[in-house]
Amino acid sequence: MTVAFETYVISWNVTKRCGLRCEHCYLDAYSLSGETADELSLDECRVLIGQMAEINPQACLILTGGEPLLRPDIFDIASCATAKGFMVVVGSGGNIIDGAMARRLSQSGVKGVGVSIDSLDPETHDRFRGVPGALNGTLQGIEALKREGLDFQIQTTVSTRNINEIGSIIKFAHELGAVAFNCFFLVCTGRGEELTDITPEQYEEVLKFLYNAHGKYPGMMVRAKCAPHFKRVAYQADPDSPLLKGYVGGCRAGTNYCRISPEGEVTPCPYMSKSAGNVRERSFAEIWRSSSLFGSLRRPKYNGKCEDCEFKLLCGGCRARALAKTGDCMGEDFWCVYNPEKGGAQVVNIATEIQFDLVQGQQSKNNGPRWTVEAEDRLKRVPFFARSIARRGVEDYALSNGIPVITPELMDKVREKFSSSFGKRIK
Repeated sequence: MTVAFETYVISWNVTKRCGLRCEHCYLDAYSLSGETADELSLDECRVLIGQMAEINPQACLILTGGEPLLRPDIFDIASCATAKGFMVVVGSGGNIIDGAMARRLSQSGVKGVGVSIDSLDPETHDRFRGVPGALNGTLQGIEALKREGLDFQIQTTVSTRNINEIGSIIKFAHELGAVAFNCFFLVCTGRGEELTDITPEQYEEVLKFLYNAHGKYPGMMVRAKCAPHFKRVAYQADPDSPLLKGYVGGCRAGTNYCRISPEGEVTPCPYMSKSAGNVRERSFAEIWRSSSLFGSLRRPKYNGKCEDCEFKLLCGGCRARALAKTGDCMGEDFWCVYNPEKGGAQVVNIATEIQFDLVQGQQSKNNGPRWTVEAEDRLKRVPFFARSIARRGVEDYALSNGIPVITPELMDKVREKFSSSFGKRIK
């Protein structure tokens, strides 16, 4: 069953503490050894986790920063969220992760770690991150995660200095064993407010490059993040693209996704500073359900060419970019090079398969292949909003090949064969 406006993903900046000085940091994080003055306490974090669980305890909860691993109680926070049922992942610079820390992450129930690499050239990466030796430390951190058996994904923010490296970084991520490569697109906010972004034309070319790269790296997803235009690019390339089956339309900010600041401000996304409320004053559940800001994003009334575009339901443009450029979160996204068809083409909409997996798969209910207990347990490790897609992919393969029982081994086989549509590695 599909529940409107559930939290699929929550990004939580648990701290501003950070040992890096990244040029593009939207949080303007800094280095501190002690607790920041306004940071939510551990007790407040526990209360907040309970409030988030009222909306959806199966959501993917990203603990990030700053550098979240500099918070001494981060493992307590992760353990509390895991106990509530959240799929907990961590966003880290990776350069302070060692064997002991990787082990504690695993013991806390963390399912994976997103690690940032912005160039394969140490000098370029280290300059971008503001610390000598940053890339070497990150690579050592990845090896520590691998030894502990933790999934990791590589995150890259595309800029003018690394735009020609994206293909090489994707290949490198695959060789390292990453489960995903996520390409982020800079929104000029925070410390990155004065940075020069890539041009809209370069933005479009990178999106096309990423689309063409999907499916070429077995076991690893290639995705564009903070780029709703990617869905339009995928549709233009192939209206039946398997990539589209895992998406819901429009910018996710404030609809199925939100961000929580270290001080408890709930915003639509990390790049939008407009707050829907503070969890110290109102509960997260109340903010999520009744915020007028979130309400406007869930029933958008776009301005400019976004309103006239036939892809406004599928794409809708980046609301953070519109806000940064025009001061209006419903404004036109000037980084989009697409011009709506004159005369008003039919608005494009697609049916996706994102839904809760609260019951057995459709095939299973109709006397389809039987799932072993081990296979069902492994399926539960997939984020809830992608679980039905993964289930259907395995069941369709089993049915077409006359396989009566689904095992973990069969799931591995399907993942390797159809990694582009099957989604995240299930292990």
